[in-house]
Amino acid sequence: MKTASPGQLIWKRFRKNKVAVAGLFLIALALFVAIFCNLILPDHTPGTNRMCLPINNRMPGFEVKMILARKNFPVEPAGWWSSLWNGEKDQDEFIPVDSAWVEGADVHYKPYTSGSMVLQEEIVPLADVVWSVKDIQGIKLSANTISAIDINGQLQKSTINELTTQFYQSHYVKRKFWLGTDRYGRDLLSRLLAGTRVTFVVGLVAVIISLLVGVFLGGMAGYFRGGVDRFILWLINVVWSVPTLLLVIAITLVLGKGFMQVFIAVGLTMWVDVARIVRSQLFAVRELDFVAAGTTMGFKGSRVLLRHMLPNVIGPVLVVAAANFSTAILLEAGLSFLGIGAQPPTPSWGCMIKENYGFIILPDASFLAILPGVAILLLTLAFTFVANGLRDAMDTKTQLLSGS
Repeated sequence: MKTASPGQLIWKRFRKNKVAVAGLFLIALALFVAIFCNLILPDHTPGTNRMCLPINNRMPGFEVKMILARKNFPVEPAGWWSSLWNGEKDQDEFIPVDSAWVEGADVHYKPYTSGSMVLQEEIVPLADVVWSVKDIQGIKLSANTISAIDINGQLQKSTINELTTQFYQSHYVKRKFWLGTDRYGRDLLSRLLAGTRVTFVVGLVAVIISLLVGVFLGGMAGYFRGGVDRFILWLINVVWSVPTLLLVIAITLVLGKGFMQVFIAVGLTMWVDVARIVRSQLFAVRELDFVAAGTTMGFKGSRVLLRHMLPNVIGPVLVVAAANFSTAILLEAGLSFLGIGAQPPTPSWGCMIKENYGFIILPDASFLAILPGVAILLLTLAFTFVANGLRDAMDTKTQLLSGS
């Protein structure tokens, strides 16, 4: 009978923890959204920053009719890779309307209003809506045919009936905002899901930085001991004594505001836990026979440390890394809320709460601040549950006592 590997045993025990599995599923779903958000969201613009002020602060489920008028200046199309990571600029201008209709060679519409105010009816040339016209004055109407020169210098020519059909099919649409809109009329669902990418990138890079620094310093202290251990332990205690958020703010102020600075600031404050775990684990591993054997055989200290000792402490390090991921999420949100993290219009959950926390007492708009808060809560809990599940699955003493 084939014996299960240690990894298979850990996975088997991990699967018994339903809460941890649910957290892992939520993380996988959030990761998928983070990677492909610009391809699947209604607002695929860079930073999901499609503003439409007439429809600001609308409730979830809000619907509105819109005219999609072609922009009269060139918008360079983005490639697939650029669209995936950076989004793509809109080719059309989004105009919310109460109603719109075609009369002759013109489009008549009533601008959208939410109250009793009645705005004056507006008229735009039909060709200027459907085509990217270089000069509106150059639109020519001959019998039932419209012609114009577009922004690329090419002659566009079509009948009024064809343009009318094209307008109703592609340029007069109804849009639904499932989670409503924010104070700038941006789609809240798009910004909320796009914020997942910001959170994952900050968390991932910060955890990688903390692992590199923590494993290096903890490995040096645990292997060499003596003066090296005393110095690194002193450094750990100094960093440990400073409140985490205060230290992050200090580093951020030195490096400056911005998205990239958050990576370094958060990563440089979370290495302490990693270093302490690695140091304590190596103290025990260093006394095992295989380490003494490697030293006796003349292996270099770096080889013994990297190839023989560190692989034996990878389990606790993974648990700490998962826990640090949730810490990084909270720190990034806190920094963005304070205005020294990701800067607008970056769709950060912390920025969204900052922009809308004033609406928390208003029953019709409190969701603007509550929804990003719930997103932070769910993803933080997911990583916490996974970290706890990994800890329990890797704890061999507990498993022996429970008989599993």
